[in-house]
Amino acid sequence: MVLENKLGITSQIALASAEEKISKQKARQLFETGALDTLEVGTFAGLASIHHYLFAGIYDFAGKLREVNIAKGNFRFAPVMYLQQALKHIDAMPQNTFEAIVEKYVEMNIAHPFREGNGRATRMWLDLILKKELKQVVDWNAVDKDDYLLAMERSPVKDVEIKHLLKQALTENIHDRELYMKGIDVSYFYEGYSEFRTGEL
Repeated sequence: MVLENKLGITSQIALASAEEKISKQKARQLFETGALDTLEVGTFAGLASIHHYLFAGIYDFAGKLREVNIAKGNFRFAPVMYLQQALKHIDAMPQNTFEAIVEKYVEMNIAHPFREGNGRATRMWLDLILKKELKQVVDWNAVDKDDYLLAMERSPVKDVEIKHLLKQALTENIHDRELYMKGIDVSYFYEGYSEFRTGEL
């Protein structure tokens, strides 16, 4: 089923391509205009701002809480009826240490508050928290796709793997344009999008 979109696209392949191109252009603009650094850090409101910025040109639901239950493989994300409650809890979670930040990230991933585009928006959200609190970000080029996806799959039960994986990839190059652009490309690659390079759009 092709998600209803503002572009009137009815082919899944065409929609994936358009979504990747448009949202990567927006991700680049977020960085280059400095808008990224004006967003609320570590809250659902901040995440919703990122999601809306990336996907508003494509979907009506950009930045809005999903109204349907969703799952990936055998894992069911937070049920809609508990979503508001879960997000209030996540907003209140501490974010003053690396461990606390990753725990907050894992909880937000379990919440999966949007209909589509959760992983991409939430990884940007994670980097913003790390940047503000620890003056570091993840070099996503240093995080293997399979290792990451497996660690995230296990994280609701045990978050040791994802903490280890991300800690090894931390860098203090928080204002590095190329690192950011390549990071967006890797983040999209995790989700199966690799047609365009962010830095060239």
